Amino acid sequence: MIETQDLTKEFDEFLAVDRVSIRVGAGEVLAVLGPNGAGKTTTVRMMTSILVPTRGTARIAGYDVVRDAAKVRASVGVLTEQHGLYERMKVLEYLDFFGEIYHLTKNVRQTRARELLERFGLAEAMNRRVGDYSKGMKQKLALVRALLHHPPVLLLDEPTSAMDPQSAKQVRDAIIDLQKEERTFLITTHNLTEAQALANKIAIIRHGRIIAQGSLAELGQQMGAQVRIELRVNGALNGVAKDIGDMVEICDTGDGWLQYSTPDASVTNPVLLRKLIGLGVEVVSLTPITSTLEDIYLKIMEEDEVVHPMQSL
Repeated sequence: MIETQDLTKEFDEFLAVDRVSIRVGAGEVLAVLGPNGAGKTTTVRMMTSILVPTRGTARIAGYDVVRDAAKVRASVGVLTEQHGLYERMKVLEYLDFFGEIYHLTKNVRQTRARELLERFGLAEAMNRRVGDYSKGMKQKLALVRALLHHPPVLLLDEPTSAMDPQSAKQVRDAIIDLQKEERTFLITTHNLTEAQALANKIAIIRHGRIIAQGSLAELGQQMGAQVRIELRVNGALNGVAKDIGDMVEICDTGDGWLQYSTPDASVTNPVLLRKLIGLGVEVVSLTPITSTLEDIYLKIMEEDEVVHPMQSL
């Protein structure tokens, strides 16, 4: 549903996007992460046929972003950082206006608008002017507009920014529900916890380049991240850390528990468990602690900084 190959954009002497290649299937969520100015927004603008690539190709829902620009725009719902809302219009009038642009019948666009406003908790404010909405409400209204024509692909730039926790959860729940309908998402975000919860795939962009991409597990493997395990025992540790210190790397200890890392838990854990049982230690649990996306992201960025230090513009 989303496919780019060596997608590149230059502005005079500035290389904003450098040979970006990604592929996102139906029903998948790709989270694109990176610092401000990394090329995320420029990439999205090329995918929506707003900017013409300097080199490379992009296809959205099977349509080429250059040759089939009108079909691309009809196939995507877009939430950008600058919403461009018409603040003097009333909300229902505003959505009806955009429904006409997408060639929806009057009945369809009115029904769809009310359903979406209800879904995102805006039903009680549907007769107010757009300019009277709070920042978070405007964010949700822009998302309603992006969903109005039932697009198969959604490109969302910071979809939950400026939202209170309850509103942000409504948006995340909606994304999860829409995945079940085989909708495809590309989300740019700085919220790594949210990206970890929603995304099937992660792409990290820096200086216009994709420096890493894959699932959370795949990125962890690429970084050589070791599995971290928490061991809990009945009573005090009483020298357990010293007993197993030659088998694993002890990371942290507490009252009746310790954490250790190992490159391969499937090999280490059975051996370690047999040793502890032989020592008479009552093991309560062995629990894997998954590396967070934040841990992996920071490590990837740190390593890329060493290889490709920041160049002055």
